[in-house]
Amino acid sequence: MRDLRRLIRKLAIRDGRYGPDAFEFLFESLEPAVQLAGHGDSQGTDRHITGQQLLLGLREEARRLFGPLGAHVWRTWGVNDTMDWGNIVFLLVGEGLLNRRDSDTIDDFREGFDFDEFFVNSYQIRLPAEIGPASLGGTA
Repeated sequence: MRDLRRLIRKLAIRDGRYGPDAFEFLFESLEPAVQLAGHGDSQGTDRHITGQQLLLGLREEARRLFGPLGAHVWRTWGVNDTMDWGNIVFLLVGEGLLNRRDSDTIDDFREGFDFDEFFVNSYQIRLPAEIGPASLGGTA
């Protein structure tokens, strides 16, 4: 993992558009994306996911980790829309750090989602049961 981080940092600095944390976050979101796509029990190339499936994993991981601040965090990394995730993927493919199929293109990331709509406008606070409405004197 240390070597991967070093390679990612070099790539991020050389490219200059995205912070190294964006690249690391993408790698950390791969397994959750594979699971969400239903490929968790698959092996080898059968674990391949599409750009849209990767976007789903990225956004779910960001919502889990950052809540309504997901869009803000991504923007601090230079990721302003879903095409930026596609650019990062293809930078990693170009370095041999990710694989692609012949059918995979950057356009797979074009029809993504609106960051503010997903992270901010549709965010619902989920309180643990022990501090939910019933504990605040409300009715359950």
